[in-house]
Amino acid sequence: MSEAGQSYLECEKPWVYWMLIYAAGWFGGYTFLLRGGVFCNAQTANVVLFGIALGSGDWPRAAYLLLPISAYLAGSFVSEYLGKTVKRLHFLRWDTLLTGIEAAVVFGLGCLPASAPDQICQVALNFICSMQFNTFRQVEGIPAATTFVTNHLRQLGSNFAKYMRHHDEESGKRLKTHGTLTICFLAGTLTSTVCARFFAYRSIWGSCIVLLIIFLRLAHTDRTQERGMLSRVPHGH
Repeated sequence: MSEAGQSYLECEKPWVYWMLIYAAGWFGGYTFLLRGGVFCNAQTANVVLFGIALGSGDWPRAAYLLLPISAYLAGSFVSEYLGKTVKRLHFLRWDTLLTGIEAAVVFGLGCLPASAPDQICQVALNFICSMQFNTFRQVEGIPAATTFVTNHLRQLGSNFAKYMRHHDEESGKRLKTHGTLTICFLAGTLTSTVCARFFAYRSIWGSCIVLLIIFLRLAHTDRTQERGMLSRVPHGH
């Protein structure tokens, strides 16, 4: 229960967002170091490169870039569609089921041999990152992304200025929230980099453990404390 008297679901709690963005940082380090030197958490760079390829008449490159862009678009569509469908089953929340799906996908990616095309990993992570971004939208009422930190950095600067001027509680809370999420993302990337040295392509299994912990705890909450609230929609949707 917040200070304003607003209750939040377990899937909206800070610990969930900390762990999700930690896993996303892990994805970024993994794909950049081991799977093609790219970032799969967002699509801004790919859209820019797609425009450059079109402008340069490089049609094969443009077609290649459509793969991750399309995967990201598909992830958003699927998460929106399945989210409504799963809710009608009254067994687990879509937010919970998604973390289990992510854990399974990541485990499978860690099983791929080094010789496997990098595009398999890139497209799969594009897809699940899009679903995660579209599903987890607010941490206790504060809009927040769990797959990249661009907006968190902007919010850090903006809310720090507001806090310095007014010293209000809301700006301080948002400053803490975005700062913590940025640090968690960085920690995930750092851990991924270290693990890649020792475990190479299997190192992505570390993020699988994180996702599995989230899934198990959310699933337990869905079947116990929040069993009667499975139809309730998280804030931001």
